[in-house]
Amino acid sequence: MLRTNLSTRPFYNERAVHIGLGLVALIVLALSIVNVIEVVRLSRQNTVLSARIRDDRSAADDLARKARETRQGINQDELKVVVAAAREANALIDGRTFSWTALFNQLESTLPPEVMLASVRPTIDESETRITLIVLGRRTPDLDEFMEKLEATGAFENVLPRQRNLNDDGLTQVTIEALYVPEEPPPGPATPPAAAPAKATASAAGGAR
Repeated sequence: MLRTNLSTRPFYNERAVHIGLGLVALIVLALSIVNVIEVVRLSRQNTVLSARIRDDRSAADDLARKARETRQGINQDELKVVVAAAREANALIDGRTFSWTALFNQLESTLPPEVMLASVRPTIDESETRITLIVLGRRTPDLDEFMEKLEATGAFENVLPRQRNLNDDGLTQVTIEALYVPEEPPPGPATPPAAAPAKATASAAGGAR
């Protein structure tokens, strides 16, 4: 007997198909849950950052308002006094860094025996240092020699006598101004040595006798 399957419907393993669809559904569901969690996290982070931005802007506006109020409340006369005091303080700081030792060593090395150093006053600003000297001597050539020796050191420029007169002791008093340009910066703070001018005075007094 000949047996023939006349059915036109193919045979499928429906159980395997159902299992595959179930796995696909689980994967899709898991991905959806992950996406939802990430969206919630980003949304919360955006909320926190937005709040910080608002706080920062509010703080900046408050600081700007206080700055405007401070500027409006500043007394211009008092501000000028403060600025002048600051400049004076800077000048004092510059004076502390001025090397008195180096200056007096140069003056002592150029001072003739017949010339006496009476006063030294430096004036320091942002760009230069000017020195005002008051010297005493019996003869004009000795004073001129001193100024020539100052310029010859290279540490003094534009050495000029600004005032010349006779004092009560019959000595010629000359006020000298010069631009002080030492070759090397001063090594550090120094105080005016008392021995240097005293030595110069003693040598001048000995020569004047």
